Amino acid sequence: MLFLVLSILCSVIVGVIFKITRKYNGNPTQIVTFNYVFALALCYFTFSPDLTQVNQKAPWNLYIAIGVLLPIVFLFLVASIKHMGIVKTDAAQRLSLFIPILAAWFIFKEEFNSYKVIGLVIGFLALLFILRKQSENVENKWIYPAVVLFGFGVIDILFKQIALYTTLPYTTSLCVVFCISLGVASLISIYEIGIKNVKLESKNILFGGLVGIFNFGNILFYLKAHKAFAENPSTVFAGMNMGVIILGSLVGLLFFKEKLSKINFAGIFLALISIILIVISQFN
Repeated sequence: MLFLVLSILCSVIVGVIFKITRKYNGNPTQIVTFNYVFALALCYFTFSPDLTQVNQKAPWNLYIAIGVLLPIVFLFLVASIKHMGIVKTDAAQRLSLFIPILAAWFIFKEEFNSYKVIGLVIGFLALLFILRKQSENVENKWIYPAVVLFGFGVIDILFKQIALYTTLPYTTSLCVVFCISLGVASLISIYEIGIKNVKLESKNILFGGLVGIFNFGNILFYLKAHKAFAENPSTVFAGMNMGVIILGSLVGLLFFKEKLSKINFAGIFLALISIILIVISQFN
């Protein structure tokens, strides 16, 4: 459970950093690009992966899929916040939980006991309660949150597949994924700088470095959690999403003075019950 908790902490911190960057007019593409520069450097110097082991037998289809999806979904997340508001975007990202949970049932053939089923039902109800807020932005561009929902759901499933691939160390796989993501993000940044005349600013490098450190930690601990719960992927899927919602709500309430209704508080309480039931399901 320690790996799962650390992944949740890193994920929330990444969200907080992105929220702060909006106040300083940070460029999302440049921040995402430098995020992968720092994440890749951390991965390489921390674990010294042997990239010579990466050959034609490596799961390149998974590497390329995740490497391309990660920066693109990140940018759609920013676009969704701009056009649909932070509330609907957050709802889309967290409701992506449905996709990997269904995958755990139908693709990974995981057996669900009564504790897990009840926990998941309560968890989905908790999501509806927590995310029941009014949005000031009524612009109807649903393509952005839709991509965020399906994108994060698919990424969760693909990371699960990489965690189960034992021929190569997952730290080596993570390094390859970061390389591909950096390449994709760099191409987008070069396009903006060269064609749209967007300036390269030092503040984006700073923010990118902070995001990269915690993004690296988030993904690393997420993979470790999947290793620890190899037979029960839904535990990581649900625990991660519920944990981020609970901690994110508390951070928003205490540090950013966001208002929560009684229904929101009820949702946080239900989410706690959901996580407890899912954890209990591990021992039955």
